[in-house]
Amino acid sequence: MTERANAIRVLTMNTLAFTVCFAVWMMNGVLITFLVDNKVYAFDKAEMGWLIGIPVLTGALFRLPVGVLTDKYGGRIVYAIVMLLSAAAAYVTSFADGFWTFVICGLGFGLAGTSFAVGIAYTSVWFPRHQQGTALGIFGAGNAGAAVTSMGAPVLLRFLTDGGQNLDGWRRMPQIYAACLVVMTVLFWVLTVPKKVEHNQEHTLRQRLQPLKNIRVWRFGLYYFLVFGGFVALAQWLIPYYVNVYAVSVATAGLLAAIYSLPSGVIRALGGWMSDKLGARTVMYWVLGGTAICCLLLIVPRMDIFAPGEGVMAAAAGTVDEVEDGQIRIGEREYGLTQRPDESSGSVQGTDEGTFFWPRWEFWQEPKVAVGDEVEKKGLIASGVTHIYFQANIWIFTALVFIVGILMGIGKAAVYKHIPEYFPQDVGVVGGIVGVLGGLGGFFCPILFGYLLKGTGVWTTCWMFFAFLSIGCLVWMHFVIRKMMRQRAPELAQRIEDHVAGEATEPTP
Repeated sequence: MTERANAIRVLTMNTLAFTVCFAVWMMNGVLITFLVDNKVYAFDKAEMGWLIGIPVLTGALFRLPVGVLTDKYGGRIVYAIVMLLSAAAAYVTSFADGFWTFVICGLGFGLAGTSFAVGIAYTSVWFPRHQQGTALGIFGAGNAGAAVTSMGAPVLLRFLTDGGQNLDGWRRMPQIYAACLVVMTVLFWVLTVPKKVEHNQEHTLRQRLQPLKNIRVWRFGLYYFLVFGGFVALAQWLIPYYVNVYAVSVATAGLLAAIYSLPSGVIRALGGWMSDKLGARTVMYWVLGGTAICCLLLIVPRMDIFAPGEGVMAAAAGTVDEVEDGQIRIGEREYGLTQRPDESSGSVQGTDEGTFFWPRWEFWQEPKVAVGDEVEKKGLIASGVTHIYFQANIWIFTALVFIVGILMGIGKAAVYKHIPEYFPQDVGVVGGIVGVLGGLGGFFCPILFGYLLKGTGVWTTCWMFFAFLSIGCLVWMHFVIRKMMRQRAPELAQRIEDHVAGEATEPTP
């Protein structure tokens, strides 16, 4: 078989194996939500965040050593070992009974997350540099495994538990996931061939870790903390988010979460192609800017607020002679009041079933005095009430989340396009550490979301975090690009700055 045919076959099997591994890696997002929602276990929001994030922690921390092992021994053998160890831990999860046993099991099957570091290195050695962005983007489409779990796991749990009648049936789900991993391992081993980076085999461990001194690696890691860590965190966090904020079932929440996670995984291939054609930096500008804008729009929570408004004060002292709807009379003076609108006249009350994007508000005034009361000049005789209502419509929310997912999917490919370009001999190591930082994002974010929610009671605090992080990454990237431009083309950079300054100071004719 030709080298090209082998490359395509390896890429195909890498992608399928990564899809299965990713589905297993995301298992706790659905499983823990199901168990808490059905009162099998009474985990609070912070504990849920820990249990959702624990598998991600293992996948993050072990990506670097697994990447090093892949560079040394090759992706085929390392990939197979990772899948078999993950399958064993997933099977043991079926015997878990309590917070700490779930933690231990999650640490075990979380090894499935290291499959990304293996697949990146194993894929890149089969393709020339100008095709690596597209190839790695196709491989990264295995992120769609998150959507497989989001959509399929709730349905599977409902079937295994007889619609909630036999809740202990959930224990068969981890066993099914383990079996899928074993089957995938056998297929992977039969249909792939070994290959590794031959020119890097004599390097010591210290030499292999040398690229970690480069600040560029850590900058790429921060980008990946956002686009991959954020993707992993939201793929799981959106399920309890929908259940609590919009009061839908776990199965419906899984389907809605899949609208976010499925395109984000599949679109990664497009992100790789765009990075090859347009350049990774250009793509990252759009990704970071678009993510920041969408998250800023998502910050506004569902609300129904009554706040003080403009009241009515007496123009002169006197006795209240009459208080009627829309009017107060004190002596010879009459004060008109703004009345509260009813539903038939356009009140925001009862509009929860409608669909609108912007907040709605209404204002009215309520008498604060009764007939016979004595009032002083400038005394308050009617208070103002402002009612602000924001629906945060579920479909508009889902549309914005869908856009965020698309941007993160493209961004994941753009970040990894940089690695074989800047570090062609150390793809496993650099890809490993960037993957570690991205995986740590997937671990810490659900925990952080849990504590933010517990501390504020506001679900949209997760979008606040992502908005600030996106803006920070965008500023850092822009600063670095300007610095590189000054170093490599100082005369051109100076001309551009002088031209801009001249435009700013030139008088308008």
